[in-house]
Amino acid sequence: MSNPDELLVAISAAVESERSNQMSLTVVVGGAVITGRLAPEAVWRERVAEVLKDSERLGPFSNVFTRGQGGGRSGRAEAPTHLHFHLARILQGTLGIPETGGMYRVAIKDVSAWTVGDLSYSDR
Repeated sequence: MSNPDELLVAISAAVESERSNQMSLTVVVGGAVITGRLAPEAVWRERVAEVLKDSERLGPFSNVFTRGQGGGRSGRAEAPTHLHFHLARILQGTLGIPETGGMYRVAIKDVSAWTVGDLSYSDR
């Protein structure tokens, strides 16, 4: 989308302001279907940093996610520009990748379609 969907921006802003991670959402980005729950950016960054910190090879990158927690935005008055998914999967045929869910950051302007809810997938 060249212009971000105002309703999607409002949903993201509500997740940020409520500090909630219970909003399930499914989006289509570049033909890929991503389904999961939204998290506030600060919570998402913290979790990614924790995972990286535990890795011997990727540990040094954890600091990238903990500094500049505002994502370059001055204050929270500006509209969110990204969705931050956790427990998310990319749906491909009958598979959800990764099975356990991952952490994805998606630019709202790149979302071509979306729906409320977490789509299920089947391994049969």
